[in-house]
Amino acid sequence: MTDVIHPMTDVIHQPTLLEHQNGRAKSFPYPGIPTTADGSDTVVWVETAITQGACAYPITSSTSMGGGYGAAVSNGKQNLWGETLSFMEPESEHSAATACEGFALTGGRVSNFTSGQGLILMHEVLYTISGKRLPMVFHIGSRALTSQSLNVHAGHDDVMSVRESGWGILFGRTAQESGDLALICRRAAEESKTPFMNVQDGFLTTHTVEDVLLIEPEMMKDFVGSPAEKLINLFDPYNPVMTGVVQNQDSYMKGKIAQRHYYDRVPAAIQSAMDEFYRQTGRLYQMVDTYRMEDAEYAIVGMGSLVETAKATVDWIRTNTGIKLGVVHVTCFRPFPGAQIVETLRHLKGFTVVERMDDPLASNNPLTNDIKAAFTDAYIGAAGYPSIDHIPTIYSAAAGLGSRDVRPGHFVSMARNMTGEGGRRFFVVGIDHELALPMPVDPDVRPKGGFSMRGHSVGGYGSVTTNKVIATIAGDVFGKKVQAYPKYGSEKKGLPTTYYLTVADEQIMTHCELNQVEFVPMNDINAFFSSSPLAGLTQGGTLFVQTPKSTPEDVWSIIPPKAKKTIREKQLRVVVADGAKIAKEEAPVADLEVRMQGIVLLGIFLKVTPFAKDAGIEDAEVLARSEKALRKYFGKRGEKVVQANVRCVQRGYDECFEIPPSVIAQDINAPIYNPSVKIELFA
Repeated sequence: MTDVIHPMTDVIHQPTLLEHQNGRAKSFPYPGIPTTADGSDTVVWVETAITQGACAYPITSSTSMGGGYGAAVSNGKQNLWGETLSFMEPESEHSAATACEGFALTGGRVSNFTSGQGLILMHEVLYTISGKRLPMVFHIGSRALTSQSLNVHAGHDDVMSVRESGWGILFGRTAQESGDLALICRRAAEESKTPFMNVQDGFLTTHTVEDVLLIEPEMMKDFVGSPAEKLINLFDPYNPVMTGVVQNQDSYMKGKIAQRHYYDRVPAAIQSAMDEFYRQTGRLYQMVDTYRMEDAEYAIVGMGSLVETAKATVDWIRTNTGIKLGVVHVTCFRPFPGAQIVETLRHLKGFTVVERMDDPLASNNPLTNDIKAAFTDAYIGAAGYPSIDHIPTIYSAAAGLGSRDVRPGHFVSMARNMTGEGGRRFFVVGIDHELALPMPVDPDVRPKGGFSMRGHSVGGYGSVTTNKVIATIAGDVFGKKVQAYPKYGSEKKGLPTTYYLTVADEQIMTHCELNQVEFVPMNDINAFFSSSPLAGLTQGGTLFVQTPKSTPEDVWSIIPPKAKKTIREKQLRVVVADGAKIAKEEAPVADLEVRMQGIVLLGIFLKVTPFAKDAGIEDAEVLARSEKALRKYFGKRGEKVVQANVRCVQRGYDECFEIPPSVIAQDINAPIYNPSVKIELFA
């Protein structure tokens, strides 16, 4: 089958109903339901509406998807055709995949959620599912595989390890794309009778809260149709067939090659689903998406969330270095859109393929390998490929393994590596290694006027949930674009954690840790000793310190001298409250006392940030609207817990106080900071 080369365009999610076509405004029937959600939420929203059941075994970072689906089942949720959902949790991921196979063989529309080693454990079953033409969709929170150590964070080596199992594979960059592609995958799978994987980066997308447009139920119902009308029951006793048979030399190859009849239909099925999705929603997807490629001389090519950071950096690179750089996202990895990629990149001088994995024994990492093969096919005149007379210089990078931070500065270094003399053909970024590119500059590429927060807390304090609540309020109450990301670790309760939030008027594309922030809340004052909480805090920014100290002088005395110096130099505001005391007094049960101290921060945030004032909303109304967001996260625990959280927020707002400049000017130090003071621990 000849590949069809489609026009390349960038996916831009804007809450608008209109586009201009031939000078006339065109409206889209299903523009989406505005809200805030993470990548797991958007998948669960789709799957609980259109499927009949799910079979899954929990594994980080896909657990929240399975947990969300299981919660819907526990609440008796029905799909869009009035069928009560079912959920099965077998004893392993291998068994979960097998259960999905059985579910689909009986004509059921089924889902699964998995990551990392779980996906690898399913490997054997993936082949039988595709071989039996069972059009299910598995949702992957892509995760680094356990090799030299255990890591539960983002990596693409799990998906790459099963890439030849006969499944379609689509990669999303954001929470929005993860939900949209869930629906697109389902339609393409059932049209081509081919199973699909809908992949998003573990934690970096599965757990990052963003402003999204949820797909309307009516649209989903029409888009995929009823399972009873779309799927075939291969276990129907009145129409019996054999599946999973044994075939010898006389038959096996014939059956295997005959499968190409189905695979030849997959590219068209994907593009058809994407085109219809655009007609219904106005959100445009292509198998290969591009940004600023019209006049580009160089490009960054990749898959997943790091491509969003690359997009955010390209404008800065063009303005400040003069390098004409573009970005290409391979949304569809299988079937591989070789002809489209060649058409997109053929005019360049060079491009860098960035991959979230490393395979040292292969000639190249997987995406680089496929792109090189595509250019070779084009160069030798293979059917369906554009004719080319040269191949751009191809660079390859390993980045972001195990969620290692991929920063704007890394893309600046990649651009300079391509344009300078003797650029490295293979390199890494983000670590200190002989293969690593240096990062001499790391620009702030957040949206203009963006407001960012980096919190330093302790596992178990409830700060990560509070961050999600704040994002919900900023999005739903203040009408802002938001992105809230917790830096999860495998550490247990009681150890330091970090979380990030950005609020802006424009779409936030940076998917990296925040080194430039306007607000730093410290739920644990020990962060002064375990990290550098004031690093990157802007001039005139705000620092919140949680402490039982009740006077400005006492609080100022326990802040380390080095931090005092930074506070004075940057003219920082220092705001204080005793969140632990408030939580202890308001928690309805003892086991919530620790977790609820995090929610006190919401009251602080509402008081010290400008969003309510800018939106013209009175304090009382803001606090009233906040209750809705609190109910979203804590409503399942009952009204008593909801109201306790509301009181914590109110008291945080009312009881916080600011250390006045007159105190900040003083040298008041607790005895612990005076090396000449003798402290006796035991009298």
